[in-house]
Amino acid sequence: MAMRDQLAEAVHQATVAVAAREGLDLEIRADQVHLERPANREHGDWSTNIAMVSAKKAGTNPRALATLLVAELEAHSPDHVTSVEIAGPGFINFSLDGGWLHDALAELLTTGEENYARPDVGHGEKVMVEFISANPTGPIHVGNGWWGSYGDALARVLARAGYQVTREYYVNDTGGQIRTLGLSLLARRAGEPVPEGGYQGEYLASLAPLYDGPEDVTAAGRWAAEHILEGIKATLESVGIVFDEWYSQASIEESGAVDETIALLAEKGLVFEQDGATWFRATELGDVRDRVLRKSNGDATYLAGDLAYHRNKFLIRGFDRVIDVFGADHHGQVASLMAGVEALGVAPGQLEVKLGQMVSLVDGDEAVKMGKRAGTAIDLDTLVADIGPDATRILSLMSTLDQATTFDLASVREQSSENPVYYVQMASARIGGMARKAGEKSVKRRELSEVDLSLLTHDRELELLRCLEELPEVVADAAIDRLPTKITTWVRRLAGLFHGFYHDCPILADEVDPDLAQARLWLVEATRIGLAIGLGLLGVSAPEAM
Repeated sequence: MAMRDQLAEAVHQATVAVAAREGLDLEIRADQVHLERPANREHGDWSTNIAMVSAKKAGTNPRALATLLVAELEAHSPDHVTSVEIAGPGFINFSLDGGWLHDALAELLTTGEENYARPDVGHGEKVMVEFISANPTGPIHVGNGWWGSYGDALARVLARAGYQVTREYYVNDTGGQIRTLGLSLLARRAGEPVPEGGYQGEYLASLAPLYDGPEDVTAAGRWAAEHILEGIKATLESVGIVFDEWYSQASIEESGAVDETIALLAEKGLVFEQDGATWFRATELGDVRDRVLRKSNGDATYLAGDLAYHRNKFLIRGFDRVIDVFGADHHGQVASLMAGVEALGVAPGQLEVKLGQMVSLVDGDEAVKMGKRAGTAIDLDTLVADIGPDATRILSLMSTLDQATTFDLASVREQSSENPVYYVQMASARIGGMARKAGEKSVKRRELSEVDLSLLTHDRELELLRCLEELPEVVADAAIDRLPTKITTWVRRLAGLFHGFYHDCPILADEVDPDLAQARLWLVEATRIGLAIGLGLLGVSAPEAM
């Protein structure tokens, strides 16, 4: 059992004993005991606020209750606990010996890369993560591809945390933007200027001679979109993003699903006609204004198609939860989408919308352009060719979705500790180098059962162990909070701690005690496992050499 669970159970048992002896109302389950790691190590290894949150109901004050609980905990102390103390208004702090970290190391090594850090917080919930879904009207560029790393990493984290995950790309292959694409393609083929508002990119110049279809803007647009989409798939695969489903917007509209969805809303009294258009009474469900579902010319709006699509996700394909990852420009659509989905019978909270804020890339003093239609965008392919897929992924996972951020590509090209990508991957490369050096010296790791892990007592070793022990909790938190950036932060911290250990704790030097060397070799292996898991969740490689 993990140390956190042991402490939670000990606190639970202490509350039961104190409640029975003192006649207090302390009905607390072990899973309700909140434990955290104090930021200041002087305050111990773990801390709980159980006395502070329970005192009022128990009819006493926090410090008095903490005093009773501490006495009980001292009388029935869990393994490895060296002291239990009261701090501040009633925190209970636990200090532990290093043995709990050695136990945690043995558990990590025994469990291995495949099974370590798999907290079951999802309990098999069927969840779809829909992300990117950029219009296939041009190659995917940095602007609309940046948050692809977030969506993919989130899907990886959720899968490791016990969810059944499907990655989906909604292909906007119909409507006005496809007709504009077709018009631009036909103009290119005829050697004429692209109309105002059309797509100017050179990618159309290479596609235009290949098109041998009719002079129909919709047919030409769909043909171009299909070819562009193949390029988008290849680009995303180059950064490790592979979708389970590519779902066609046209298939939704052509199936009659939009009309069915509007009819369902009408049955609930949420549709009205005005000025020749069909409207959704979104204000009755919390939106700031009512929304058009079908225009006076008969065309369905984006909202109508999106509601039909989400009805398909929840009520036809049966997903328990859907997480949509949108750009900040979709902010105005969220309220109406949420209202419509709930009106269709989906419970509140089952649909989550994550909005990514603006990300700016600079290259020294030069800004990286983001606009697609004007043909000035920097393709994601270009960025990947410049800094590599791993750097692209880590950069985009260093800040949270809701944070506007600027990254300087020039700094990423530098091979130094200031480059977060290089710094993390160098830790992996050092582990690979150590394995090669051990081979050259004919040093082999003994069986784990034959090694004394309690020899790991150096501060560098213990800090590295603490970090590795946290990984299951970090994965759980990243899944619950939908923040794969927590994995990025952890990986960077692990790399830094390993570099310090590597510098201060020699392993293969002649003067190192062989038994200590063996324990350190297993700590290196544990770090390799931790890096492989963490980097794998980010979609980043763990190189054995650089």
